[in-house]
Amino acid sequence: MIRLNAPAPELTLDGIAGGEVRSYRLSAFRGRWVVLFFYPADFTFVCPTEIRGFHARRAEFAERDCQILGVSVDDIESHRAWVTELGGVGFPLLSDPERVAARAYEVLNEADDRAFRATFVIGPEGRLAYLVVSPMNVGRSVDETLRVLDALRTGRLCPADWRAGDPTLDPALQY
Repeated sequence: MIRLNAPAPELTLDGIAGGEVRSYRLSAFRGRWVVLFFYPADFTFVCPTEIRGFHARRAEFAERDCQILGVSVDDIESHRAWVTELGGVGFPLLSDPERVAARAYEVLNEADDRAFRATFVIGPEGRLAYLVVSPMNVGRSVDETLRVLDALRTGRLCPADWRAGDPTLDPALQY
C-alpha cells in the first residue's frame, strides 16, 4: 500500500509541454516540490476544469518552487490534440498508456481501466507528503492543493482551514 512519507514511486513517461514531446522522469525534479495529479481521460467533462484550474494557477505553484505534472492513460497524440483544444497547457501532461504509473501509485480503476482522480504532493526529498484520491465524478480543488502545499512547506502544525498569512490561524502567533 502506498504510504505517506514513503519514497514516491519513480516514473518515467513521455509527455507533452509547449508543443514538444519528451521523456519525463520524476527523479529529475528532486530538490523541488511536485504536484503529481492523475485524471481519468482527455476529452471528458470534469478533467478540463481541473487542467484549466492548474494552468491558471501555475505561476503560484512556480513561486513555491513546485512543478505540476498531470497524468492520464491517454496516449501522446490524444494529449497533443487535447492541449490544442484547450488552447495550451503550461505544464507537462504525461502519457501512461501501459498503466505503469497508475498501478505504481495505486490509482488505477480496474473497472474502466483509467486512473482515479488523485493528487500527490511530493516533497523536495522525493517522499510522498500528501495524497488524496477522489471519485471520478468529483473534481479536485486547486485552491486546496495550494493551501496544503503552503502548509507542508511551513514544516509546522497547521490547523483546519489554515491559510498562509492569516494571523488568526498562524501557529507561530498562537500562545
